[in-house]
Amino acid sequence: MTTNNKLSNNALNRVDLSTYKKLDKASILLILDDIRSAINVGSIFRTADAFKIEKIFLCGITAIPPNKDLLKSALGATESVDWEYRSSTSELLKELKEKGSIKIFSIEQTKNSLALNEFKPVTEEKIALIFGNEVEGVAQEVINLSDGSIEIPQFGTKHSFNVAVSAGIVLWDVYSKTHLNNYSNV
Repeated sequence: MTTNNKLSNNALNRVDLSTYKKLDKASILLILDDIRSAINVGSIFRTADAFKIEKIFLCGITAIPPNKDLLKSALGATESVDWEYRSSTSELLKELKEKGSIKIFSIEQTKNSLALNEFKPVTEEKIALIFGNEVEGVAQEVINLSDGSIEIPQFGTKHSFNVAVSAGIVLWDVYSKTHLNNYSNV
């Protein structure tokens, strides 16, 4: 009988911080639009580290390091993932659009949103994914500046996921579609 023993941290063969910083990153930017919970922000940092996300933009009221709750849930990912604070999400989007060759998507339920499972990113394009406030979602002004909206299909009585959970679902999906041709070669 084969056992399925849990792997130790050493057996996971994770890279150290200096090696991680030198790795090629996924052409994915995260934009956090007025996230109220520092714990959610820290959790998103950990997820961004797991998928080698290029950068996180922390906008508006979103907590920034060295916030105690953010650091507690990030478990050091604020050191591995590049980040930048911006006071205005809208101004950031206008700047990104001026640079060109980037597709910007709000993760939000809108009239014309595309279901995540139907979203087909172009692997040669950089993608920016915007996650919004836990109560209000992505601001309408920000949605208006986006190239489109992506919605996570849901089948229960609730109409939303926790923002950190949404980030995990969306990042896994987008990363797997753009970077996982063969999992063993990652």
